[in-house]
Amino acid sequence: MLLRSRIARTAIALTSLAALAACGDKEAGTAASPTTPAIDQPSPTVSAVATPERNPEVIEAPTPLPTPTVAKTQRRVQIYSGPANGPLSPAPDKGRGSNIVQLNGTASADIGTYAADGKGMTLYRFDKDTAKPSKSNCNGDCAKTWPPLLIKSPGQIYPSGINPKLVGYVERADGTCQVTIAGWPVYLFSGDTKPGEIKGQGVGGTWFAVTPTGGRTKPLPEVIGMPATAATR
Repeated sequence: MLLRSRIARTAIALTSLAALAACGDKEAGTAASPTTPAIDQPSPTVSAVATPERNPEVIEAPTPLPTPTVAKTQRRVQIYSGPANGPLSPAPDKGRGSNIVQLNGTASADIGTYAADGKGMTLYRFDKDTAKPSKSNCNGDCAKTWPPLLIKSPGQIYPSGINPKLVGYVERADGTCQVTIAGWPVYLFSGDTKPGEIKGQGVGGTWFAVTPTGGRTKPLPEVIGMPATAATR
């Protein structure tokens, strides 16, 4: 009886550790509390009156920006109420995503308002995915053409112009965490090389820049970028 009890306790402990290690979490056995991201604070600026002629000693303190608050938590990923109040310093991406992700609502005269990442790169949704439940069906070669936007746990997501309640993540087949908007997994496009480019818009009739509410943006008159066959592999 004593041996069975020890075996049962060991099995429960292993199950708990496995759960902590899922979807980009740190290795089993590490602390489960999220870390606060490093924020580079702005340096004080010299006042307009601080000139050699008019009191050069006067220094104007920087105007503090509103501090974002946590609007939603999904396991060890915190989604904030808005953009960070200073430049962020995410840990290096080692293939499982960054521990800090920024999302921005971006206006376009061609396709309307869409979501972009912190570098201004367009984010897309795939019509062959599902939002309820969230599931990505773009893996293998598809994910090379359309890299998923990944968040590493523990992590933070800062949306601007996007309702934080609509933001989350879904676990992919390889165990990484893919950012979602209204349940839709979001992707970058390998053919976009500059901020604001939308070369993936309408590719294959299934790829569209995602709106801040998870919908499809309107198609362009012509498909720009890769042939449709390359987008559906």
